[in-house]
Amino acid sequence: MFRRILIANRGEIAIRIIRACNDLNIESVAIYSHADRDSLHVKMATHTYAISEDPIKGYLDPDRIIEAAKATESEAIHPGYGFLSENALFAKKVKEAGLVWIGPESEVIAKMGDKNAARNLMIQNGIPVVPGTEPLNKLSLYEIQKIARKIGYPVILKASSGGGGRGIRVVHEESELENAFNACKREALTFFKNDDVFMEKYIQNPKHIEFQILADNYGNVIHLLERDCSIQRRHQKLIEIAPCPTISADLRRRMGVVAVAAAKAANYTNAGTIEFLIDDSNNFYFMEMNTRIQVEHGVTEEITGLDLIGRQIRIAYGEILDLSQNDITAQGFAIEARINAEDVHNDFIPNPGIITAYYPALGPFVRVDSYIYKDFAIPPFYDSMIAKLIVRATSYDLAVNKLKRALSEFKIRGVKTTIPFLINICNDKDFKRGIFDTSYLESKLPSLMPQETSDESDLVAAIAVALTSQFEE
Repeated sequence: MFRRILIANRGEIAIRIIRACNDLNIESVAIYSHADRDSLHVKMATHTYAISEDPIKGYLDPDRIIEAAKATESEAIHPGYGFLSENALFAKKVKEAGLVWIGPESEVIAKMGDKNAARNLMIQNGIPVVPGTEPLNKLSLYEIQKIARKIGYPVILKASSGGGGRGIRVVHEESELENAFNACKREALTFFKNDDVFMEKYIQNPKHIEFQILADNYGNVIHLLERDCSIQRRHQKLIEIAPCPTISADLRRRMGVVAVAAAKAANYTNAGTIEFLIDDSNNFYFMEMNTRIQVEHGVTEEITGLDLIGRQIRIAYGEILDLSQNDITAQGFAIEARINAEDVHNDFIPNPGIITAYYPALGPFVRVDSYIYKDFAIPPFYDSMIAKLIVRATSYDLAVNKLKRALSEFKIRGVKTTIPFLINICNDKDFKRGIFDTSYLESKLPSLMPQETSDESDLVAAIAVALTSQFEE
């Protein structure tokens, strides 16, 4: 097994990887920017390496990270999610430096990261895809309009190298097409350095279902069931559920077979995710493949009992996957709620600051993945997610009840968070019944907004929690 692994990331995912390393008796190396010098992943790792004074550049510098790995005598690099996790050039450089990349081959990352190339690969292998086009950049506006009419409005424009909800525009009528196309190109160039844009038929109000894949280096590929990621705002996931509470066993089986076939078509290894859209007639379509661990991997761990990060490490080391598809069953239902430091009453704008009180939820089958602690100053430079609350129960309705209870107990003071908003989702009758699609939040947003609380009421609540805690001690 590896002796030492460098983690090319920060925050809760870095901590998650450190814990997996500890479980396997592997030393961990945390890299950190000056802004992250007090972060929990730095305190928890076996070794640390200051990567940059700049809050962002160090995490995005392949050469600097490889230099850090060599300086700390690391044998492998785990990229986590975000930052360079789906950067094919970084993966290639890691391998060329004589280190092990804990993830798929760089060629596979490049192929599946190009949405158009991935789409064509799926078509060649009989995987259902949404009707669409090649990149449109060399076509005139008239030609693009003609294609849109043929596909039929609404259509969706997507950046070929896009991800994370960036580089996407929905077009409902022809008068919107030119501006949407130009905006999509600009955003694609800004975020992905590639302004290629293609068009697909827009599936209205679909369910967003993804299958977790595990594949070793010897041709063994299985799926670990699905996650329902339909609860999202502006293409950003807020709540994930495993397994989906409303799809039939037959549909699950058929989608699982296709997910494994898609991974095999890509010559995929390690952990990855095949994402699908399901329309209102239960037709499903390949959307994309994520060639990394997902934020929401924890719900799959909870229902399968498998350590996905540990499995990634073991596969990268060269171990054979000792599981068959028949070994994979769901033990109840798990739900993850992403807790963000955001002001929901101000268009969910990030709300960094100092954590003055922190009381995470506890209890049976309640898990919190987080990187914050009391008196920690949340840096303003990174994603606003500060914790993931994951619960498991024997049924979906019991899992919703447990999530509501855990959210109600979860106290974070000093910054505004999405916890009250998430509690309101738990109280919604459609969510409690599992009846939702990707339009859920947009259609219900006004009714889900919590009441604004004053600083004084926050202070009173914090004091009450502190007194209760002291009394219990």
